[in-house]
Amino acid sequence: MGSDGDLVAARFARGSRCFAVWIDGGVGGYGWLSTGPEWIGELQLEIRPRAGEAYIWNCATVDEHRRKGIFRSLLVGISQIARNEGLKRLWIGSVAIPAEKVVEPSGFKPAIRFTSLTFGGLHLMRVTPASDTALAAEAMSRVGTNAGLRLHPSRVRRH
Repeated sequence: MGSDGDLVAARFARGSRCFAVWIDGGVGGYGWLSTGPEWIGELQLEIRPRAGEAYIWNCATVDEHRRKGIFRSLLVGISQIARNEGLKRLWIGSVAIPAEKVVEPSGFKPAIRFTSLTFGGLHLMRVTPASDTALAAEAMSRVGTNAGLRLHPSRVRRH
């Protein structure tokens, strides 16, 4: 869990679940699934999934296992378990990293795009809806924001 290791107990206590991909007896990657509110640190927003929904977050691949399909396996596995448990929609945020290219082929559809910058104690964010305007509206309601530019004081919160 890297620098977030001290947060694991609190995450489990609030009902979040951690999934891992095991390789040769060790963790190759992991990710979290929450049906309750979660802080999205990069965006400085809180997501609030509705009943029947969940949020996949804080996914990571151990350095030595990068570019082996770990992230895709994790997304597919979490998605299958969520469907089997009756969840109808999963939300996931992604950042511009090489692994991001597996999000859509794993069954996810873009809803909104964020561009953000934190500087001098301020957080600037542009919110752009994807082409599916109904899905974008639902996504924006889950994170409590609207399309356009926002500027507010930067908020740091560990979760």
